[in-house]
Amino acid sequence: MDLRSCVGKNGQFIVGVHKPRFEIKNLRDHDYFASLGQLEDGTMIDNNVNFPKGDLYEPNADTIYEIANPFPFRGTTYINSAWADIKAAHPEKIRISSPEPCSLLQNFERSRGDKSTGIKDKTALLDILPHPLLIALAQASTDPEELMILAKKSCKILFDPKDQILVGIGYKKNRHNAIIPDIYDHELFEVLVNNRHLPDDYKNTLVLKPGVQGNNEITGEYLSEDGNTHVFEYLRRNSYIPWGHFASNMANDTIRYSTQDLCLEDMKGIRHLYYQRTFIRLASGLGISLPDKRECLTQSGLENLRDRIQIKLKQNTGPSLEFDNTLWGWNFGYGYAQSGHRLHASHQMVHQQNAMTPKHVQTCSGQKILSFSCGDLIGDFTRQYREATGENFFDNYLTAIKNNTRIDENKVGESSLILMEDDHIILFVPKAQISEWELQLMPKTGCGNIIEADIKMRQSLDRGILTAVKTLESLGAQLVTSIEFSKRFDSTETDQHLLYSFIPRLPYAPDTFSEAQLRWISGCYPEDFAHACRMAIKTLIN
Repeated sequence: MDLRSCVGKNGQFIVGVHKPRFEIKNLRDHDYFASLGQLEDGTMIDNNVNFPKGDLYEPNADTIYEIANPFPFRGTTYINSAWADIKAAHPEKIRISSPEPCSLLQNFERSRGDKSTGIKDKTALLDILPHPLLIALAQASTDPEELMILAKKSCKILFDPKDQILVGIGYKKNRHNAIIPDIYDHELFEVLVNNRHLPDDYKNTLVLKPGVQGNNEITGEYLSEDGNTHVFEYLRRNSYIPWGHFASNMANDTIRYSTQDLCLEDMKGIRHLYYQRTFIRLASGLGISLPDKRECLTQSGLENLRDRIQIKLKQNTGPSLEFDNTLWGWNFGYGYAQSGHRLHASHQMVHQQNAMTPKHVQTCSGQKILSFSCGDLIGDFTRQYREATGENFFDNYLTAIKNNTRIDENKVGESSLILMEDDHIILFVPKAQISEWELQLMPKTGCGNIIEADIKMRQSLDRGILTAVKTLESLGAQLVTSIEFSKRFDSTETDQHLLYSFIPRLPYAPDTFSEAQLRWISGCYPEDFAHACRMAIKTLIN
């Protein structure tokens, strides 16, 4: 098969194996011998090994496995066996340790023999910190008192003079006479409000209360019957996404800064707003009448609207869709390096975004071209796959996942890639990961977008998404990007399944030239990571 995919037409994964052995001609002119130091017993250490006399021969370098991504546009994964074999022997160690408690002020007091330090002295101590250290402390601190002092350094906070309860933040007018928050240090402010150890009343006052993030209108909300789940839908008019987007935020009376705090009802509410907004906008584009009452649609109301949309889409006489696809994503977690490099872009830990993308975009010369949607890349490939093999890609992909064998051909370790499944969806570790901890979720049937997802499918998708992010965070992931690949609403393609990818950003693994070339370097076999995830899921359930 000429297609660059690891999914073979026989429903088995294709894995390439590099077993390097090579000769290297020595072209060095001179030797530069030097002493490097010594052992504790006085034995001298030198660099003689770095200056060999003759040519070199490597008979048995590390075995490297090369696995083309199932979807060629996502590149190829390379697994170093020397690294992965270590983890294969101990898959229970595939996790990131939780950050240690951190408090400069508490350490300072302990260094003084636990002598208590007054608030003025504590503030003065933080005042002398260079700005990079302030940023690092705001990111790492687990001390609520310390974070409250830092908050006061970041912006003007208003307190009730009687009981000193927070009542709001200060505002000022800028040079354009616009009213803006009186923030002294924007970097410090952004880091602080994303630290889960900042007290909730500070989170509410500084970043969560409706309106404090700006003039973005609230255009929808989901409130559970017991009142324990409350989600706002914000409209982002001037968006980096053309034609605007919507953000589903946990409301300020339902604060969630960890996936472990999320319940299924929370995820249902966040996703309900996504389904509702998409269905409403699509129905309007199709000329379907909508209720005049301003309220959140019920599940049955949502399903009834979906049925009407599907009927209209199947009619050849229906209007042409101006917006015919969805964009959905979730940046969980926030990181900001003291060097000034932002590590993740989320403004709120549980903050999902969605939009509809136009079918066409007009060029400067007045022509119409197809507008980009990442799901199109999957649609294009599935057609190429069928032309090359005569078979449906996703049928073979599911077969390969269910019949998976270990990359290293070890008969002892776990071989399954599947984390959970039900009648509708499957959550699994992809054979070729674009992050060492990537997870994927997809329907087991030909459901290509959320319009084709009925109530039970939507419930399974919501549960699978929640399980994926909870599992990753329980293993130590602090930054996770989740994206959706979906089929266009008016597409006649039957072999394109909705696909979700969950991509953690791991410490010590920044994107480099390899990743820029779509070469994803991994030190873990996907089968062992799947085993670690299943163990984490058992712990979450228990």
